[in-house]
Amino acid sequence: MTVRTATLADLAVLEDLWRAFAAEVPPPLHVDVDEAQELAEIREVVAAGLAWVAERHGQVAGLALARRRSPRLARLTDLYVRPEARGHGLAGALVREVVAHLAGEGVEALDLEVSASNGAARSVYGRWGFREDVLTLVAPLDELAARLGEAREAESFGSIHVQTDDVDAIVRALEIYVPRLPGGSRGSVVSPPRDGYVAVYDDVCDRDPAMLRRLAKEISTRTGLVTLALGVEEEAVVRMILFDRGAIVDEYASVPEHHGPLPPGEVVALQANPVVIERLTGADPGAVRAATPTAKSPAELPPARELLAGLAGALGITGVGHGFADAPELAGAVRLER
Repeated sequence: MTVRTATLADLAVLEDLWRAFAAEVPPPLHVDVDEAQELAEIREVVAAGLAWVAERHGQVAGLALARRRSPRLARLTDLYVRPEARGHGLAGALVREVVAHLAGEGVEALDLEVSASNGAARSVYGRWGFREDVLTLVAPLDELAARLGEAREAESFGSIHVQTDDVDAIVRALEIYVPRLPGGSRGSVVSPPRDGYVAVYDDVCDRDPAMLRRLAKEISTRTGLVTLALGVEEEAVVRMILFDRGAIVDEYASVPEHHGPLPPGEVVALQANPVVIERLTGADPGAVRAATPTAKSPAELPPARELLAGLAGALGITGVGHGFADAPELAGAVRLER
């Protein structure tokens, strides 16, 4: 095996290698490739002295092409080894030549682009020391327009359920904390006891799930009672947060990474713990487990409202299928104005 700088005499074989690579790893659907332009750029790279070929048994079996992006940065634009020549270290040898040449010219870093679906290449690059820096996200315009329209109409709502029959204690806690919530609210409603729980509905908390979490935590902290925040976010995600004396003891999200990627440990933490829930609420662990599925997208699960109803049934909690807008209709409810 030998690696050498490519010359203009190698153009035909370089073009053949480029076509083989394009056939094996087609470009993404959103990228239009102009073959004539690509081949012209190969000629430019060769003329600039930034093209290398690897030979095995006297035949050119791989290529590496690079470009200077700035005085300190270069890009590995192409790296390809014919399938029958793989497993003999040609790719690594090519990149070593690229690195040695660029380092001699004062370049400090090398980047590259790789398809997210090309797991084999990403694994190799990772072993060599390449790390994700900037991610390019792509969406078809028709799908993007449709989803943005859905998001604009998507509704969030939630309610808080405190394990008590003492409505006055909940009202007192709200009277202290609720005035500190952001303005523009139409107030809060506290339900009469139902199935061992007093429910709280708040206008601000319907619109902002983070506020629902804060209010539930505050109520649990001030009363020392077991408190659940239950709701639907953007008509897509069912979320449950279980507090005991102000501390989160369990949390569930039907689509853990709906709002963005999470570390694996956090994804696991968002899967309900039926044993903890049973200890604090008395709910049957099997029923809770069946009512708390998780998925990578809302499309893989039942509609969020249906899923929420199933979870409420497993917990034995009434009044979770709506938010503040419907709460004033509750007979015997206490209304707190802002």
